[in-house]
Amino acid sequence: MSITFPYTKTHPEFAQNHLRGVSSSKRKISNQEATHPVGKSTKEQMAAQLSTFLTSKPMKSPSFNLSSIANPSQRSPKSMSSNLGSGSTSKENVKKPSVPRMEARVQVTHSMPPEKIEIFKSMEDWAEKNVLVHLTPVENCWQPQDFLPDATSDGFEEQVRELRERARDIPDDYFVALVGSMITEEALPTYQTMLNTLDGVRDETASSLTPWAIWTRAWTAEENRHGDLLNKYLYLSGRVDMKRIEKTIQYLIGAGMDPRTENSPYLFFIYTSFQERATSISHGNTGRLAKAHGEMKLAQICGMIASDEKRHEAAYTKIMEKLFEIDPDGTVLALADMMRKRITMPAHLMYDGCDDNIFSHYSAVVQRLGVYTAKDYADVLEFLVRRWKVENLTGLSAEGRRAQDYVCGLVPKVRRLEERASERAEEALTIPFGWVSDRQVKL
Repeated sequence: MSITFPYTKTHPEFAQNHLRGVSSSKRKISNQEATHPVGKSTKEQMAAQLSTFLTSKPMKSPSFNLSSIANPSQRSPKSMSSNLGSGSTSKENVKKPSVPRMEARVQVTHSMPPEKIEIFKSMEDWAEKNVLVHLTPVENCWQPQDFLPDATSDGFEEQVRELRERARDIPDDYFVALVGSMITEEALPTYQTMLNTLDGVRDETASSLTPWAIWTRAWTAEENRHGDLLNKYLYLSGRVDMKRIEKTIQYLIGAGMDPRTENSPYLFFIYTSFQERATSISHGNTGRLAKAHGEMKLAQICGMIASDEKRHEAAYTKIMEKLFEIDPDGTVLALADMMRKRITMPAHLMYDGCDDNIFSHYSAVVQRLGVYTAKDYADVLEFLVRRWKVENLTGLSAEGRRAQDYVCGLVPKVRRLEERASERAEEALTIPFGWVSDRQVKL
């Protein structure tokens, strides 16, 4: 997973990044700007309109206790929000070395009530039969070495030369997109950590035999191959600055992620359903572009990774499908909540040691190349709303019906804003990009 729209895991945030202009790559910014940088272009104005639309009029949901965010006195100690720091660089509040450069905002934790946790306990037999089937036995899985030069063979050096020759004429902006995907995949420790924050499904012992815990570990093991393969390919290609990339990975894992899912599997499995589909689209488009540039082996690599992501998507969307069956009211409220928050891509706290806006810059490149776009965001949302039959839900509370109306009316509004932004888009800037040795890349 690239945990997306890194998220991916792989993917750029729609409202705040895909439709925005570019600010200076090295300016000092506050904590709030680090997560959501602000600019002045037409793209940014449209992004602001979309952001306002997606986040306005937050719904109160008894299932997830959203109203208590504004009134901490009504919260239990477990669900108190926490602030990871202001991020100020003033003399009065200098960051400690241990604090990540890119920080999460105020966070809400453990908002799911006990009766909802019991739902996941009751689903364990179902999960064993319906979720674990989407894992592939290790002996049947492809491995990174299947697609890379064999270091034990006499022809290893020639194989490396052939790989470098195939990669030689691929444009730098393509490598920016590929590197961003790889970095997001390499932040896998964060994604397993996130799964093990979820109430009712976490792996309590690191070797638990509950279906939820088995899924988390095996999913992580399958995903681990993705970053390994892309990392080795990029290293052998000779086209990128591996040290800058390695620093970006370390910064990103150290910073974590902030999907605003509140330890709730309702919220996080919505997030992963969206992310896995978005990641599959992104890798698929990266493979398509590799094929267009004549690099068939890289196209095959991207295709294999995309196939894994589709399989994982099937598992997460099936979980949500079951939750809509068991608890339609709570589930549609959760879906509306996540759509108001927006699906923030898993790599949104990315930093390379120099560029405070590197995630925005990466997002702009993949948008322009068609790797993952604002249209893709809307397509994923439309697919999931249709897959989960949200429009056909019955027996909902008044709040549930409002959430249903909001979600079902969201796609056309998102598409209209995206179309207007595209029509009025300003010409992209060109900046030096650290991942490709500071060569100029159009955003």
